[in-house]
Amino acid sequence: MKDIFYPSHDGQTTIHACIWRPEGEIKGVVQIIHGMTEYAGRYAPFAEFLNKHGYLVCAEDHLGHGKSVLSENELGYFNKQRSTSIVIEDIRALQLAVKKQTEGKPYFILGHSMGSFFCRKYISLFGKDFDGAIIMGTGFKSGFTLNSALSVVRLNALFCGWHNRSKLIKKLAFGSYNNKFKPPKTENDWLSKDEGNITAYNADPLCGFSFTNNGYNILFNIIKQACSKKTIEAVPKDLPVYFVAGADDPVGDYGKGVKKAAEKFEEADIADVSVKLYDGARHEILNDFCKDEVCADVLEFIEKHSGSANG
Repeated sequence: MKDIFYPSHDGQTTIHACIWRPEGEIKGVVQIIHGMTEYAGRYAPFAEFLNKHGYLVCAEDHLGHGKSVLSENELGYFNKQRSTSIVIEDIRALQLAVKKQTEGKPYFILGHSMGSFFCRKYISLFGKDFDGAIIMGTGFKSGFTLNSALSVVRLNALFCGWHNRSKLIKKLAFGSYNNKFKPPKTENDWLSKDEGNITAYNADPLCGFSFTNNGYNILFNIIKQACSKKTIEAVPKDLPVYFVAGADDPVGDYGKGVKKAAEKFEEADIADVSVKLYDGARHEILNDFCKDEVCADVLEFIEKHSGSANG
């Protein structure tokens, strides 16, 4: 793995990114958009798997995550502009840099969890750049629900500031996620059936930190944009889109939200939409008991659609 750094579009932060390069000829590229309260380096096993099959993999740490922070106080804080577009522009900067090095190769994008919503927005803007998109660990929420959540965040920020880390908002957003997994051993049991993964996640200082009001504002806004009819209809009609998730993932409402998102894509006349839910798996399917099957399925999707690069 190679670490690279480049200036964020926030005008003050340096973005950290990882590039995993295969030995020999590059068959194609997979760009990863990571999830909430984690970072690009967690995808190393998946990236190394793809490397073995000839694919270069890249991923950046979003603002407020991983090594793209000025201080520990900035974990869970994106940008003072409270702009989802700045995060999108930082993802775009990595894509353009990698594309220069791999011109003409098939290029795929994968977003997990919060990253799945950024990915859905991203392909509405730049979908013609890609040969396929993998939407992992996603869901679907109504505009009413998201507007209500945003109102709570803004009210809290009015009294406590945008750096405040509200226990109430965290409970409202994620408090029900462990309900199906009783008795829970930790607050993050919903992430994975694999206890080793939960232990590693809970021990990692760059995972599981509390979001700021600023972070929740960005999170709820990008979900709202991703679930909007306008965004979905802007996705290229010929872009293959593959939804994958755990059947026991509360983010996707145990499969119902994943299927609803896919249905919205189909209603928008996107021609190649497919869905796979993994029985018994929870949120982090790349770190759960089904990870080998997930890797194989994603690789199959990529190789199926690598025949006609968009260049």
